[in-house]
Amino acid sequence: MKSLLKVFLVPMAVLFAGMFLLVGAVPVLADDATDAKNLVAKAKMSFSSFESSKEMGGFRDLMKKAKGVFISPSVLKGAFIVGASGGSGVFLARDKKTNKWFGPAFYTMGEASFGLQIGGSASEVILLAMTDRGVTAFLSNNFKLGADGSIAVGPVGVGAAAATANLSADILSFSRSKGLFGGVSVDGAVVGVRGKLNDAYYGKKVSPTDILVKHDVVNKGAAGLITAVSKASAAK
Repeated sequence: MKSLLKVFLVPMAVLFAGMFLLVGAVPVLADDATDAKNLVAKAKMSFSSFESSKEMGGFRDLMKKAKGVFISPSVLKGAFIVGASGGSGVFLARDKKTNKWFGPAFYTMGEASFGLQIGGSASEVILLAMTDRGVTAFLSNNFKLGADGSIAVGPVGVGAAAATANLSADILSFSRSKGLFGGVSVDGAVVGVRGKLNDAYYGKKVSPTDILVKHDVVNKGAAGLITAVSKASAAK
């Protein structure tokens, strides 16, 4: 009898253990999916605000030539937060053949302090990848800005658009702090992939290459952000 009970009880115990593991995993996946969705929405608002500002003529001019764009809606001065919403961002890349934009892929920025050209803390940061090398850097699991491609502060203010012709960096950085736009140096900051957010947002395990180059996955929730970036890059 004991042997018979063991035959039935052991598989049942394993089954219930598996059920608890699955139940416990659901909130985590749900939280990651929600975080990803919210980050995309905030990124769209930040991008639209940058693109529409009268002070960002240089940014608008460079967007027409950009091959990729990284948008972080919230970054703290002096200490990037790794693995939290405050130091997270999304990256979109332009397809060479079709000129269409794809993404987003999710990332963090961290392990560096940075100096502002304007006072206050940087609350929003946008990086424009101007070269293939700049885009390729974002396809790796992590990279260091300035080491895996040159980086420079983007021009801001009246007459900034005229200065864009002389810029040759792989990546250009822009920021807004307390309502003021300015350049921000992120040289030395480490950018890493937020794999859990990528997986949750697209419903399966994916890499930045799957999202940005192979175009294996699409999330309809990103349509607004992609449209905003596409219009900005196509503006005359």
